[in-house]
Amino acid sequence: MTIDYASARAAMVEQQVRPWDVLDRRVLDVLAAMPRELFVPAPWQSVAYADFEIPLAHGERMLKPVVAGRALQALLLQAGEDVLEIGTGSGYVSACLGQLGRDVISLERHADLAEAAQARVRGAGLANVDVIHADALAWASERRFDAICVNAAVDQVPSRFIEWLRPGGRMFIVRGRAPVMEAVLVHRQGDDVNAPRIESLFETELGYLAGTEPVAEFQF
Repeated sequence: MTIDYASARAAMVEQQVRPWDVLDRRVLDVLAAMPRELFVPAPWQSVAYADFEIPLAHGERMLKPVVAGRALQALLLQAGEDVLEIGTGSGYVSACLGQLGRDVISLERHADLAEAAQARVRGAGLANVDVIHADALAWASERRFDAICVNAAVDQVPSRFIEWLRPGGRMFIVRGRAPVMEAVLVHRQGDDVNAPRIESLFETELGYLAGTEPVAEFQF
């Protein structure tokens, strides 16, 4: 059976993403044009536009379309802005970020996922997205970004992530402990990384970024 991906993509935008209060025209246009099926592992391509987290290798998962849409909308990227993505996964969100921003650096801790994502992004015609095989908790860079998109949850927001923001920059991230996690936009205010402004967005639940899980509490 031949799948009409164009119709499935349009349905995803109109029946899933838009009803979840994603109304930014640029974001909707990107989601309506980006071929998500190219970023989905072969066994899952028939459900590329379904409303669930599609499994990837190493226990990783793609963000639901609605969460990806809300993240892209919250960041409010402008065409001249530089973006850091943490947790490349399939490369789908990376490609969407590349359509909205000027330059995207994406960090992926699994070498095979990084290599595959880079190939998919290039296959989608994007030359402004570079996927780096690196652990975000060990990566070092003097570069600063206008926006950061973290595609996994953390118990506490790492200060090193805020340091990568330019003053006035913002970061989408999910924090907290299941089953109640909160998607927030972290705004860096001036040079002080220790007093960011936190804007609450919505409740959701994601798997943790490796190394940022809650510390197990000792019980007597």
